[in-house]
Amino acid sequence: MSLKFLYLHLHGLIRSNNLELGRDSDTGGQTQYVLELVKSLANTSEVDQVDIVTRLIKDSKIDSSYSKKQEFIAPGARILRFQFGPNKYLRKELFWPYLDELTQNLIQHYQKYENKPSFIHAHYADAGYVGVRLSQALKVPFIFTGHSLGREKKRKLLEAGLKINQIEKLYCISERINAEEESLKYADIVVTSTKQESVSQYSQYHSFSSEKSKVIAPGVDHTKFHHIHSTTETSEIDNMMIPFLKDIRKPPILAISRAVRRKNIPSLVEAYGRSEKLKRKTNLVLVLGCRDNTFKLDSQQRDVFQKIFEMIDKYNLYGKVAYPKKHSPANIPSIYRWAASSGGIFVNPALTEPFGLTLLEASSCGLPIIATDDGGPNEIHAKCENGLLVNVTDINQLKIALEKGISNSSQWKLWSRNGIEGVHRHFSWNTHVRNYLSILQGHYEKSTIVSSSGIKESCLKGSSSLIKPH
Repeated sequence: MSLKFLYLHLHGLIRSNNLELGRDSDTGGQTQYVLELVKSLANTSEVDQVDIVTRLIKDSKIDSSYSKKQEFIAPGARILRFQFGPNKYLRKELFWPYLDELTQNLIQHYQKYENKPSFIHAHYADAGYVGVRLSQALKVPFIFTGHSLGREKKRKLLEAGLKINQIEKLYCISERINAEEESLKYADIVVTSTKQESVSQYSQYHSFSSEKSKVIAPGVDHTKFHHIHSTTETSEIDNMMIPFLKDIRKPPILAISRAVRRKNIPSLVEAYGRSEKLKRKTNLVLVLGCRDNTFKLDSQQRDVFQKIFEMIDKYNLYGKVAYPKKHSPANIPSIYRWAASSGGIFVNPALTEPFGLTLLEASSCGLPIIATDDGGPNEIHAKCENGLLVNVTDINQLKIALEKGISNSSQWKLWSRNGIEGVHRHFSWNTHVRNYLSILQGHYEKSTIVSSSGIKESCLKGSSSLIKPH
């Protein structure tokens, strides 16, 4: 059976190589996950073609690679870019007025070329909005992955002190939640990374059915993320950090994330600043994407950096905190191994964490973890026993956990070994793809009929007509 997949991943800043992870609030683990999944699927015998549909961007502030209508990823895999809305780059919260335009373009495209996919898999709420309508127009099964969910985000932001009108203005949260409700109602399969997502987060939605939910943990590329470090890469990362740090030999407390509020990095800096032990014995290393100038960042990123700088000044952390401006995707595994070689720890202090791919990457490189007691970290920790979980909204609890993380060398070594072994056992891309294909093929075989011409067509539940936009 030759399967064809269409992935909807709309924000535009995705390409076949040199991902600009952390460039903005939309270029995080979701982008890497989608690209790695597409590459892995295209490399299997069951799959004939995989397309990623994303937004075409023509903007002098953005690399010209994002303006190519089509881009080759690997044999049987490509990126198709469609223009919707203005030419310039937009953050995903501003897409809503233009999604119907994209929907109509995609319907016309696939009807014109009569090459409809076997499955449509939408990633995030905006893609879900388009995916519902496209799947019903083309009469093919629809898969939905929310990655992070609006109801949970709204709850955490309210807890963090934001007002509802601020949340609406920044995140268009009502439209997002409505799109998620609709996507969950019409999805044939809902793919989640953890059981906790399904039980605690997706269940907040009236339209969610647990029968549709399939838990498939993401994987790690073990050829990139391994624990064998070299003196060459150690020297390279040293050179990246030396401009910031007085004593490069101290174990680093490492965080790698986007500079967005949800990742809660200023709280990590404050926890570090409150601890005389941490300031004396360790460095704090923050890898928060690439930037030329903080003034050129979007307002949310500027706000995060401003709070970080305020914490550094408040606790006089100069010479103890590194926040390099540039790195390449190829540097990330090296940074993990560099931190592990010095006895460091990796920290994910996010307010919410649907999965936490960086935790797997760090663990595979031998780096113990201190992570938010939420979502994916719970299931990673349960399988790997490679660090500590903590309530990150309590600064003192976070401080104590960080101090424990660097206090006992025997415990550190045990966590390091456990992480390496646990990730290899439970979180490989090969396992992820086999589980993914098995679930989808089972659904495909159950929900298809053979027409007189021998072509299999989906028997979608519910109306096959296009849903009217809300």
